[in-house]
Amino acid sequence: MAMACILPDNPPTKLPKEALRVFKALKALPDSYYVWHHLAPWQLNMPDFLVINKQGKALLIKVSAAAEDQTSVASQMLLLGEEKQALGQNENALLSKFVQALNLPKNQFVETLVIFPNIHDKQVQASRLKRGAGEPHWLGKEVAQPNSIFDWETLFPSAALDVVWLEKLRQRFTPEVVVPAEMTVRPVIDRRREAGLTDYLLDYDQEKAVKLDLELPDEDQPLPNDMRLNIINGVAGSGKTLILLYRLRLLLHLYPDKRFLVLTHNRPLSRDMESRFTKLEGREAKNVEWRTFSGWCYQYWSPTTKWKEPLKLGARKRIIEEVWREHLQQTNISAQMFQSEVDWLKDQVPMSRKDYLGVERRGRGFRLNEEQRQRIFDALQAYQSALKKRETLDWGDVPRLLWKFTESGEVKLPEYDIILIDEAQFFAPLWTKLIQKALTPKSGHLFVVADPTQGFLGRGGSWKALGLEARGHTHHLRKSYRTTREIMQFATLLYRLRVPEDKEDEVLIPDILNMPNGAIPQILSLTSAQDEVARVANEVEMLVRQGFSRKHLLLLHADGAGVQHLVQAINERLGKNAALDAKDTFPGDYVRVTTINAGAGLESQIVFLVGLRQLFEAEQSLRLSDEERESLIKDNSRKLYMAITRAGQRLVLTYAGELPEALERALNVNS
Repeated sequence: MAMACILPDNPPTKLPKEALRVFKALKALPDSYYVWHHLAPWQLNMPDFLVINKQGKALLIKVSAAAEDQTSVASQMLLLGEEKQALGQNENALLSKFVQALNLPKNQFVETLVIFPNIHDKQVQASRLKRGAGEPHWLGKEVAQPNSIFDWETLFPSAALDVVWLEKLRQRFTPEVVVPAEMTVRPVIDRRREAGLTDYLLDYDQEKAVKLDLELPDEDQPLPNDMRLNIINGVAGSGKTLILLYRLRLLLHLYPDKRFLVLTHNRPLSRDMESRFTKLEGREAKNVEWRTFSGWCYQYWSPTTKWKEPLKLGARKRIIEEVWREHLQQTNISAQMFQSEVDWLKDQVPMSRKDYLGVERRGRGFRLNEEQRQRIFDALQAYQSALKKRETLDWGDVPRLLWKFTESGEVKLPEYDIILIDEAQFFAPLWTKLIQKALTPKSGHLFVVADPTQGFLGRGGSWKALGLEARGHTHHLRKSYRTTREIMQFATLLYRLRVPEDKEDEVLIPDILNMPNGAIPQILSLTSAQDEVARVANEVEMLVRQGFSRKHLLLLHADGAGVQHLVQAINERLGKNAALDAKDTFPGDYVRVTTINAGAGLESQIVFLVGLRQLFEAEQSLRLSDEERESLIKDNSRKLYMAITRAGQRLVLTYAGELPEALERALNVNS
């Protein structure tokens, strides 16, 4: 028989033996029961368990540590005519106070129960005058014993709680999974608003992900593997970042002396996460570091090696093309292929020429024979010599040099007990190797959340290629909460129209059945890039004048120059710092503008996608081989899917010129 759905599935800390016995008894109930163990360390003097049956009836349980000798004291008090009882007095009062604070309407009921795991039920019942109206049930140790045949249904109220009041009960009992309204972009449902419910709860799957394997080993009881690993794969809008933040909060309270590191790949997301966590926690946590991976590498750069700002993309591209013309122009390897291969090689643990000739290149989008690999390796060495001659480096060299420093002993990385990674699909094998070096050996915990439609996962890569054994450690989330049915359908349809031959299981398909309806995505067709910037700035100005908050507007442009033009145009209309690049500033009351690449992980009620023509035109370049074109279309399609699903309630796209057929068809189907 399947067991009850209990959260967390395993106790996260060493429970008192009485509570542990009740935990095991509740876990053994049939799977028609949902059970929550009170977990929030910052909320003391609470019921221990909440049980909800399949009809939606609720039972609150408090476990007593009272011993048998306390029953005799209670009996003597009864004989003396005392009204107060020693046994169960505190537990009764605690449960009563909790229920009263719910302010339930007269037609809504919650039953309560005190369990005495150290005392036989006969003695428990003999120690009580009688159960008054609304008072808790009392049960002895028999109910918590293995193979108990007790009928739990006799304890539940006669009627189910209304779903709104059930959610209010959950919000009070499990504050560790309450999502404040300001931390989500989902629309408020009228019935919830009428009941005064503006905050949300993580759903069961999200909560399960937050509470997986919370117990960390003692130093003298190391893990059987090198670390504890949990991977969360989720569709866009499934709450992956929230799950990471809520897990961090729980772990921070359960293990306040541990050292934490939170990593992601871009500055806007890192700053957004730190800001949200500070609001959630109400304080800055001194033992939590927030870093982009590159920023973390720089933090622990060798003190004997002068830090050099890596090349900007344009300058790097010019050097790449110079080397390509000298070494590869007469081959069928294009400059784009060479740059892509350089990036891929620098993402791997440093390898020799021999290693490169034999390495598997799964998901690369183009094949290379042995001769081509030899030529590329020669060109890579020439590229590195060109960088050295200019006394510079590129971003791929940053982790490679840190790896070199750690291998030689020149740098010793700090040790972290717990490392959490958001948008891990953009992390490279070399990155994860460095991160594992920084985990406390044999007791460290690595918690990873990722979108399998993006990054190396979107190109057919695997966690195993990153040195992570995902089997048995992965949790999947298929329900999207951020956006509307119309926006999600548009994102999915556009992807399918552009990449029809993609395998169905390569994109984690969202469950859209219960998604809220909303506005149909809008396209603004314009004649030039200049008109595009002016029109978007005017639209933003109009929305702000109509009362929309600036912080609820997110603009994603295809390139960095376009970001600066948008920021300037909006500030000319709305004043200085009305718009800012999210890469450079912590979240605040301003219009966020950044590149599509830097938008991964961000979200907003209203999103503008600008400069899309650049993406589509790049796919038509005559310099691309068929393999390269196919790979670029697929990468851009996944990038568009990500960008579209940043929108919570409204999506506006702009396009300078004639609309591509796939974009027009996707919009027409939705309208």
